[in-house]
Amino acid sequence: MKDLTGKKIAILATHGFEQSELDVPHAELRKAGASVDIVSPEPGEIRGWKHKDWGSAVKVDKALDQVSAVDYDAIVLPGGQMNPDTLRGNDRALALIKDFFAQGKTVAAVCHGPWLLIDTGIAKGRKVTSWPTVRQDLINAGALWEDREVVTDKGIVTSRKPADLPAFVAKIAEEINEGRHSRQAA
Repeated sequence: MKDLTGKKIAILATHGFEQSELDVPHAELRKAGASVDIVSPEPGEIRGWKHKDWGSAVKVDKALDQVSAVDYDAIVLPGGQMNPDTLRGNDRALALIKDFFAQGKTVAAVCHGPWLLIDTGIAKGRKVTSWPTVRQDLINAGALWEDREVVTDKGIVTSRKPADLPAFVAKIAEEINEGRHSRQAA
């Protein structure tokens, strides 16, 4: 994986995130040298979802109202059904994601996380992937859905499921090192 020393990454999540989809990027991006903050609307701790029941709690580093896209190089949006569904109803969360996109920074979403790309308007006209049941939502929003482990379109990185996490994290690191992305249509 690419060296991320000096890079800052926000992982935006709330209760019900898919445990591995937060834990793996958090650990691997830190191992590559990045500073990684868990950002959430709730202070304290948030609890993951692991398979068919609640998983482990994760310490929140920064409250959502304490962060700005200017301070980071990328944002990661874990899936799970509850997590992105809750966040898509949070105007501050959507505004933060839009700010990352507008600033040409890497926006990465896995599993159900691409729901947030729909609600921010980012998905329209972009190549993406997701958990299979999110496919039609993305197509209806004007996205170009592909069934691959990782899909990248001008700094937008998406993956389908926990098994795709190694490719997802590697592509996030690659995109961060490439820097700002042009958001103009190809």
